[in-house]
Amino acid sequence: MAEKVLLVDDEKDFLEIMSERMQARGIEVITSDSALEALNMIEKESYDAIILDFMMPEMDGLETLKAIKEKRPELQIILLTGHATVEKGVEAMKLGAMDFVEKPADLEALSEKIKKAKAEKMLIVEKKSKEKVDDILKHFGF
Repeated sequence: MAEKVLLVDDEKDFLEIMSERMQARGIEVITSDSALEALNMIEKESYDAIILDFMMPEMDGLETLKAIKEKRPELQIILLTGHATVEKGVEAMKLGAMDFVEKPADLEALSEKIKKAKAEKMLIVEKKSKEKVDDILKHFGF
């Protein structure tokens, strides 16, 4: 089953090119050119990874990262930037980003990170499901 990715960047040309290149590698890509739109999208749909631009006009990557993690902590986020600093990378990781990639992104490396994100998300979801089952069994005295 193909990885499902939400690609968020305010540069429409970049979205189109990256989406085409990722789809050619067998990845299902949904795009958004707005952080606010992306926040609405994650409430309605599930994704294996979110590739999120760091610099966007309405809401920067760190603000968006925080908002996504509050709503859907299992989602794996890879921040993408042309303006990387070590400090911002460290801050992003502390806030829950899975990784931090500089533009132009090496598509082979990014594909591997997406596969890793999908596996990590599956582990988190599986663990939460197990905890829910255990709680139900305890509640009924099993």
